[in-house]
Amino acid sequence: MAMSVVMPALEMAQETGKLLAWRKKEGDRVSKGEPLLEIETDKAVVEVEAPGDGILAGITADVGAVIPVGETIAWLVAPGEKPPAKSSATAAPAARATSGAGQHASAAVAAHEKQTTTTPQISPKARRLAKELGVDIRQVRGTGPDGTISSDDVQRAADSQSATGATATAPSGVETLSQVARLMAERTTQSWTSVPHFFLVRDVDCSELVAAQKKWNVEAEKAQSAAPTITDLMIGIVARVLAKHPRMNASWTSEGIRWNAEINISVAMAVKDGVVGAVIHKADSAKLAEISTQRKELTERARAGRLRPADITGGTFTLSNLGMYKVDAFSAIITPPQAAVLAVGRISDRVVPVDGKPGIRPMMTMTLSSDHRVVDGARAAEFLSDLANAIREPEKML
Repeated sequence: MAMSVVMPALEMAQETGKLLAWRKKEGDRVSKGEPLLEIETDKAVVEVEAPGDGILAGITADVGAVIPVGETIAWLVAPGEKPPAKSSATAAPAARATSGAGQHASAAVAAHEKQTTTTPQISPKARRLAKELGVDIRQVRGTGPDGTISSDDVQRAADSQSATGATATAPSGVETLSQVARLMAERTTQSWTSVPHFFLVRDVDCSELVAAQKKWNVEAEKAQSAAPTITDLMIGIVARVLAKHPRMNASWTSEGIRWNAEINISVAMAVKDGVVGAVIHKADSAKLAEISTQRKELTERARAGRLRPADITGGTFTLSNLGMYKVDAFSAIITPPQAAVLAVGRISDRVVPVDGKPGIRPMMTMTLSSDHRVVDGARAAEFLSDLANAIREPEKML
């Protein structure tokens, strides 16, 4: 029996997704869980897996089309089976994604479809490289399957451009944002203007945290496993402290406060067009080695534009660490419907009072942004105090 392939919904507010690439061609045999297509949402470029086994058939969506969530864009069929007949509901996903009313909408759809058909197919990695090198992809000849442009094609075009003395000009005028960047801007604006933020700041002595990281790094090297970073340690510690403060792990909804059964830490990661929140699920019960491995894999997939739907959904609390950029302290914007986000800066030596005398200690500044509709100042302060104590005794927590 034919199985439909639809544009997935990765979050509650998502209405459409942009099809970036098909990983398989019409007529290819596909196995369940195998990468099938890539889509772009407001959060990230996501790799979507095949929902079952079968032969890919009846593709109705072109690369570049913006498609409504739930729209059938292809079928997985058995050998010799034909996909269901195309209906008016699925014949033009790109048209409905940009639909309006009357002649003006029809003209816009026609223009969109024309643009889609004339844009060369290009991998997400190659598209990012082209932007970085200032290469016009319309002038690049693709050597991949069906003429798809690869990153090697882009690099050769850039080298050729350099050899002929052509140089990329500095950006000028108005920059056209990708869907990810544009919707991220909209979401952060909405959060900042509609969520009543308040901020608490706390400095914490990280002597024991740094010592624990060094110890666990030695153990990881012996075991030939991923070495934990400060971010990994913070994920585990924050998650375990949240278990004692469920209100900080709750979400705001139109009906009121929703208590979340799981503690899923969303880790802010920088990508080409913005920031992605990659999620460590059930982080409060995960071992440090598991957290470190998951976080490393998520980072690699995020940078390669290969995140999966489960990688960016279900977050209940966000951790944002800019310490690796030598930032001392900053305030972060809450990601609705989450109730809070913790921003941490770098660990640096500072002169602080130690037993009544000046001493040097590795210190870190934490800034907690909270939604006042969900938590009040006292509850947030209690959470931050328990977190600071936990950071001073990381081996007891992890």
